[in-house]
Amino acid sequence: MRVLGIETSCDETAAAVLADGAIRSSVVLSQDAIHGLYGGVVPELASRRHIEVMLPVVRRALDEAETTLDGLDGIAVTCGPGLVGSLLVGLSVAKAFAYAHRLPLVGVNHLEGHIFAGFLQEPPSHPFLALVVSGGHTALYACLRPLDYRLVGQTRDDAAGEAFDKVAKLLGLGYPGGPVIERVAGDGDPKAIAFPTAQFTDQLPDFSFSGLKTAVSLFVRRHAPLPPALTADVCASFQATVVKMLVRRTIRAAGRLGIRKILLTGGVAANRALRQALEAECGARGYGWTAPPPRLCTDNAAMIAAAGTARLARGERADLTLNARATFPLA
Repeated sequence: MRVLGIETSCDETAAAVLADGAIRSSVVLSQDAIHGLYGGVVPELASRRHIEVMLPVVRRALDEAETTLDGLDGIAVTCGPGLVGSLLVGLSVAKAFAYAHRLPLVGVNHLEGHIFAGFLQEPPSHPFLALVVSGGHTALYACLRPLDYRLVGQTRDDAAGEAFDKVAKLLGLGYPGGPVIERVAGDGDPKAIAFPTAQFTDQLPDFSFSGLKTAVSLFVRRHAPLPPALTADVCASFQATVVKMLVRRTIRAAGRLGIRKILLTGGVAANRALRQALEAECGARGYGWTAPPPRLCTDNAAMIAAAGTARLARGERADLTLNARATFPLA
């Protein structure tokens, strides 16, 4: 089955072609330069840019895959969650192609796409626990059977990736925050500053990053202006605190559920400190773990095509009333 995937949930314009589950092409056009001026994504600017580049991105993906729209067996498109204006661009293009070329169409949940990124190289076997951690989402899903998900834990306020972006903006480091904080943290001491981690009386494996952001903000205010060495320590200590919270809650949830395989995915899964910490904790307990390569952790259309292929294969179809959903629970 040859499937075109289209992803426009936020500020990446992406298209990819999968043939029998193998990536034939994957094109991602970033908008970092546009939104970097504002320290975060501006929804209206994101949707306008998608309109400008969507068709060239799809054309390039088809060319690199050496196919045409008539050579496809289906189209998969992200329909949520995400920025409605951005989602509508990808949906409009996907529906137009499906109608004009009489192709099966299926809508894909963006979070399911991130989980399916883990199936593009070294697929985990079911059951496994998926930690989906990105700029807009931080959640734990028990993946018991194919296309069967159970929400185990989630953030109660900000997503981890959002916290990275806001702390980077606070420190004047630029956007996106994840890569720049990871780079600056390389010169710092992760034990230099004891930032707090959230504690919940109900003992649920949930996450919270608002208190950590506040602690960083207060520290920066007290010590401003920060010399470069202290900035590096702040980045390293902040990153270490986020990683500790993510890994501890994930391992705790896996133990309670009796699941011994963990998938780490989403944009923040590209962070080396997080990958190394999770690998170490899983190794100490005899758990298996896997994560997509960094290029497949961030938003891309190959993961959407992968999820779409699975849903098309079991007979799912969407009609032309398929619409964008700003919120779209996976489970």
